[in-house]
Parts: sequence; structure tokens; C-alpha cells
Amino acid sequence: MSLFAGTELYRPPKCDRCQKLETECDCPPVDNTPAPLPPEKQTARLQLEKRKKGKLVTVIRGLDEGTPEPHLSAFLTKLKNICGAGGSIQSGAIEIQGDHLASIRQHLADWGYRVK
Repeated sequence: MSLFAGTELYRPPKCDRCQKLETECDCPPVDNTPAPLPPEKQTARLQLEKRKKGKLVTVIRGLDEGTPEPHLSAFLTKLKNICGAGGSIQSGAIEIQGDHLASIRQHLADWGYRVK
């Protein structure tokens, strides 16, 4: 129930696109999720980092920071299966446990990504 419902000040909500009442509007819903950039327009930056107790982690940065989380998690799953290792997404960077720099570099290049 809106603030002025039942009074002379009440104005029913209207659609922004067609200006019809929302109950009569036939406009399709708006999809605001951005499409991911194609691989050839992205540059993946690979790095090997050392963590606690000398553990090595392969980190991939620079993959379309505007990409929605489901796209990155699907990409992570693909890489984990290829490398046979665990991994996670930490603040927009994909981390794969272990030293898999060469194999990840090769697969990213095969998929069309620019690799540094």
C-alpha cells in the first residue's frame, strides 16, 4: 500500500517506458546484467605467488573486472578441472593452488585471451 492510497493525492505508479499504469503495462523486463567482454579484448596477467608455509599459488588477474560473479566461477571451475587442483576467487582474481603457470598460459592462449 502506498503512502497516499485512498486519498485524493494518490497517483498510481506508471511505467517509465510506456507511461501506462504498471498493472496495464506490457513492456518486457529490463536485463541490466552486462555481457562479458570477448576473450580477444581481455588481457590475463599471470603471476606466481608464495603463501604461508611456502605454498605456491598461480594468480590470474585482469579478466574483465566488470564480469558478473557466475562467469568468473564457471571460468574457475574450468581451470581447476584442467589443472587438477583447488582454487578460489579472491577480490576479482582467480587463484589456483600450485605452480600451473605454463599450462594455464597455454590454455588461456588457446581460448583467445592475451596473456602477460
